[in-house]
Amino acid sequence: MANMSVFTGADGSLTLSTPEGSEGEKAQAVIDAYETITVGRVNNVTVQVTSDVKAFHEIGQRYATELRPGNINICGSIGRAYVNGAMLKLLLGEAADSRPAASWAQPTFNITLLLKNAATPNITNNVTLHGVKLNSWNYNMPEDDFVMESVGFQALYMTVADEA
Repeated sequence: MANMSVFTGADGSLTLSTPEGSEGEKAQAVIDAYETITVGRVNNVTVQVTSDVKAFHEIGQRYATELRPGNINICGSIGRAYVNGAMLKLLLGEAADSRPAASWAQPTFNITLLLKNAATPNITNNVTLHGVKLNSWNYNMPEDDFVMESVGFQALYMTVADEA
């Protein structure tokens, strides 16, 4: 049965987990230190998936004869109103504390976005982004509004699980 429910941001949660390997261990250290398995105070979460579809045009034909799938890119952003250094450390790794003498491993983690409405608890939408690395961090301190940070990310691949 397909999911026919509608959700709002209030139905969502964002959790982090780590893959195996040294980059996953670096992320796990930050997640443990800041207790950010479930990331709180998030808003404006976006996930964008693009496919570089290539059209093949034959000489003398105005319309494409064939569409070929190309590279797939997954990226997005997360806004957060709880600024504590965790996201910056997930971006910079050990370079967030001091300037490392040589190259270092950038933390890699997974992001799970779960949508579940309390009125219909048996219907969920679950998107997991795997092999995520942060590629930008922004800090916004307005005069008379909430201080916000936002991060941009890229992912290796994603999986979707709908349950109804």
